[in-house]
Amino acid sequence: MKSTVEVFESILSKNDKAAAKIRADFNARGLLAINLMSSPGAGKTTLLERTIKELGKKSVKIGVVEGDLETNKDADRIIGAGAKAYQITTGQSCHLDADMVKVGLDNLPLDKLDLLFVENVGNLVCPASYDVGTHANVVLLSVPEGDDKIPKYPVMFRRSDLVIITKVSLIEHFDFSIERAKSELAKLNPLSKLITLDSKTGEGFEAWIEFIAEQKALLKK
Repeated sequence: MKSTVEVFESILSKNDKAAAKIRADFNARGLLAINLMSSPGAGKTTLLERTIKELGKKSVKIGVVEGDLETNKDADRIIGAGAKAYQITTGQSCHLDADMVKVGLDNLPLDKLDLLFVENVGNLVCPASYDVGTHANVVLLSVPEGDDKIPKYPVMFRRSDLVIITKVSLIEHFDFSIERAKSELAKLNPLSKLITLDSKTGEGFEAWIEFIAEQKALLKK
């Protein structure tokens, strides 16, 4: 058991060094990078599609590193929405790490971008352990999944800078309490923010755009 722990710590140490180099490059460019994490189907790609279209009205140029076990479907959707994207197909790996993200970055025109997203592999466990060099971790939790996922997957939510409750237009059909979600998040991570939105209807989307603007301002400082 001790050997297993030591190997994992060594892997994380190597990853953290690679992530620090990536973040330093982002800082030098003044390029804000945000890591999106969630279980499959929570709405990461749909959130990105609307974000690209909304910020595109302000001429914000966006790039996305896409992570999935197989297929290029999400990257195709992102490109269709008007952003630059590079797909990382991980095969059996349940997360992106810094080295994988670096491959994606090497295939994107970073000098021409204003904002970058990493859409991590759909999983509420593995991605939480790996720093990928971004400035902020955003975790999506959809109403159909239930508010009990926050205490069930504490490591993920402890790493969050923002939690987005998605698909809120469906809330009347599910036993989901926004207040209960806020309470559980506050116990695990009192510094994390929580907003609610629906990427299909646009409900609450302004709060997400404001968060991005706040993060951009922090980067400039």
